[in-house]
Amino acid sequence: MRWSIEDRPAYSLLKVQLEPGESIVSEAGAMLLYKGNVQIETSTGGILRSILRGMFAGEHIFLNKYTARSKAEVWLAPNLPGDIAYIETRGEPWVIQDMCYLAHHGSINLSVAWRGFKGVLAQGELIWLKAQGVGGIWVNAYGGIEKVTLQPGETAIIDNMHFVAMRGDVRYTIRKFGGWKSFLLGGEGLVVEAIGPAEIYVQTRILLPLVRILEKYLRR
Repeated sequence: MRWSIEDRPAYSLLKVQLEPGESIVSEAGAMLLYKGNVQIETSTGGILRSILRGMFAGEHIFLNKYTARSKAEVWLAPNLPGDIAYIETRGEPWVIQDMCYLAHHGSINLSVAWRGFKGVLAQGELIWLKAQGVGGIWVNAYGGIEKVTLQPGETAIIDNMHFVAMRGDVRYTIRKFGGWKSFLLGGEGLVVEAIGPAEIYVQTRILLPLVRILEKYLRR
């Protein structure tokens, strides 16, 4: 398998070249095109994940698996403009914001990392995904992707909407931003407080402010 990320950082596109028998799994709706003899299988990624995503996340509940029957190429494009990053996995768990998952390869299992109903206060961000296994994961962002490195004992406070991914063994808590006045009026919702050692991926933009701007024009 060979892959490349083109047209970055604003309108990134993932191009994957597959040898016969190799496969890649992506979120539904990400396929831009494919070339060659490719078998496509659609799954729900687990009943629990389907129920939770369908009820709360508003995301596609299906995953597409592309298996090459000859030399083939698959192009995948995220739903939002922004960059793509690759995370190599060696069996350790990773936690990924639901909307930031693009694709994976290898023996990786996807499940739901349930964050609880307090996510209702965070503009609907209820669900994180847990990915574990050997292979690699492609994550996408709205805007650019930055990797934040924390030294042992070092702490970072991250807006939960800007969070993209981190290892599942990182020590973290989710709490409201500041006091109740800041939480309700300060423009922030919940934050992720992570303690190093850690490597955390964050995105430089979030969708909600754009939605609010568009709402002003749509109401006219």
